Amino acid sequence: VRAAWPEALTEGWPAEVGEGYSTPVVADGRVFVHARRDPQEIVSAFDLATGKLLWSDAHTAPFTKNQYATWMAKGPNATPLLAGGRLYTFGVSAVLTAYDAATGKVLWRHDYTKDIETSKLFCGTAMAPILVDRAIVVHVGDDRGGVFRAFDAVTGEMKWGQQGPGPGYASPVLATIDGEKQIVTMTDKSVVGVSTSTRAILWSVPFPDEWNENIVTPIVIDRMVVVSGTRKGTYGLTVGRDGGEWKAAEAWHSPETAMYMSSPVLHDGVLYGFSTRRKGQFFALDPATGKTRWMTEGRDAGNAHLVVAGEMLVAQLDSGEMITAPISVDGFSVAKRYITGKSATYTHPVFTPGGVLVRDQTHLRMWKF
Repeated sequence: VRAAWPEALTEGWPAEVGEGYSTPVVADGRVFVHARRDPQEIVSAFDLATGKLLWSDAHTAPFTKNQYATWMAKGPNATPLLAGGRLYTFGVSAVLTAYDAATGKVLWRHDYTKDIETSKLFCGTAMAPILVDRAIVVHVGDDRGGVFRAFDAVTGEMKWGQQGPGPGYASPVLATIDGEKQIVTMTDKSVVGVSTSTRAILWSVPFPDEWNENIVTPIVIDRMVVVSGTRKGTYGLTVGRDGGEWKAAEAWHSPETAMYMSSPVLHDGVLYGFSTRRKGQFFALDPATGKTRWMTEGRDAGNAHLVVAGEMLVAQLDSGEMITAPISVDGFSVAKRYITGKSATYTHPVFTPGGVLVRDQTHLRMWKF
């Protein structure tokens, strides 16, 4: 948390890492990056202070993007998971790998490349792996259907599988709703809650999209689940038991706040997000009622990835610019603008004690305060 933001950031070290949309993760003085140098996917660890490469692992991961989704890179899309001294990555062709985070040694790997068809999953696997009761859970499949799979975090042994719809591009969240712990996630055509104890799909709400582009990570507040789509707007769903049966019903709909590749953030009971309407609008929304508190006029950006840093809302724009704005329920006012990416930028900024890490089209860059 910063008391004051500088007029400019000082460029620290850059590291060429390869293409992709996987946000870096940081722990114990190291930064981990999942990238691609076609036809290989590469996982690397760098020293946070100096940018020195500490270890790297590459494996061949052939992937042919659908003809309608060729303008962006071939991924990877999923952000790695760090837990218990291990790094877990989920590649664009559905390869799940566990590494020793200190040495880069591959501890175990499951390859589901043959289980997905790129014509049925335009941009490849995108959901981040999630840790649930000492197991790593991923959703494998395409528009024809999918399987939720859980693996022992240490040994990689498969613990359970649950068939269901195919995956969306959003990442899952772990939540307790009406006393039941569950994985809430977007599928290709719906929103579902999967019990962590029985593995059953407790509830499901249709959420169809013309191109099956369900990308926005859900937000769960008590029994309210907030989901959004670029062609559908934002919805609040009330989820819970009714007479012993799980039900999910629409509580409100906000058609003017339509999120695409940008997931919202929750701060002090208010949802802050970035809508694709009018060439990009920042907004604040009451998740209990769906009422818009404020919305900018538009033309703010093509895409924005949001984080909360202290009392500031920070947005990394696709243009490479990073902006800060005081968090307020009354309006949006840009405080600082920094150029942090030197090419197209589609990942979240990662704040560290000494600065901020930003990944652009080819490089990971440390910017110092």
